[in-house]
Amino acid sequence: MRVAMAGMAAVLALLGPAASAQRDAAPVALADGVTLVPGSFEPGRQPDGNSIIFDAPAGLIVVDTGRHAWHRDRISAVAKARTRPIAAIVNTHWHLDHVSGNLALKAADPSVKVYATRAIDGALAGFLADGARSGRDMLAGGKLDPTTIEEIETDLATIASGKRLRPDVAVERSGAMAVAGRRLDLHVAAHAATEADLWIYDPATRIAVVGDLVTLPAPFLDTACAEGWREALAAVAATPFTTLVPGHGAPMTRADFLVYRRAFAALVDCAASAAAAPACAEGWAASIAPLIGDDSRARQRATSMTAYYVAKLLRGDGGKRKYCPG
Repeated sequence: MRVAMAGMAAVLALLGPAASAQRDAAPVALADGVTLVPGSFEPGRQPDGNSIIFDAPAGLIVVDTGRHAWHRDRISAVAKARTRPIAAIVNTHWHLDHVSGNLALKAADPSVKVYATRAIDGALAGFLADGARSGRDMLAGGKLDPTTIEEIETDLATIASGKRLRPDVAVERSGAMAVAGRRLDLHVAAHAATEADLWIYDPATRIAVVGDLVTLPAPFLDTACAEGWREALAAVAATPFTTLVPGHGAPMTRADFLVYRRAFAALVDCAASAAAAPACAEGWAASIAPLIGDDSRARQRATSMTAYYVAKLLRGDGGKRKYCPG
């Protein structure tokens, strides 16, 4: 779930009539044995995060599985075309646009092992439980359009099966690990986009898969701790990657990532200052202009979403987030 359901309509409205990415975007080969299944962010709908599929000796490793049926069907289509089984799933974090597909993929083959942190436990008791209650209240109000009803019902069904989203292999600390026989460097970032994010560096291809530590058109701050996120971006920068796959948006070069990292730091600093939220948002949109190009609608979405996040989240409750330590 990107946001608590009571805030879903407000955030989706900020996206305007144009979508950031469509559900039918073709898979992309990033390197030999590494395929990107692009996420989507369609008008009026919650998003699907990017998925990465690695070849491994025991089968395929899927990093994040999306939210909607059409996204997981594209993952399955890649596996079918490769005539290889899915051997493992790695979840970068517990947001529903990254883990919901786990349920169907594991139902199709119960031998699939899920690797993730244990942060889903706290989410099921807190953020997701709160979201489910607000979702049921919204449905009871009887004022939603059919698409929003479908989105809420989809998420409610996933939350109801939440215990099955817990990892088979809990990743507690950073280090190298053989996943389905392929060596990956798994990094745990505490109190960043969530309580514990997992990002991946593949030494064989020098590809980093970082989940929602990098997102466009805005940093999705719903369950985030800004300072932990800033520290996580520093750790990503310290790895020798040449290609970075964000949770949402197109793959980045190292230079692209450094633009994002500087923009994020400036946004956090602005939110901590006396500057107006719209001014911080405009600064963000200007800073990431090299990453979103000349698309005026993309800039408008970046500005609107970031202004919302600054006012409602970074500054809400005096800036003291209940998901953060201290």
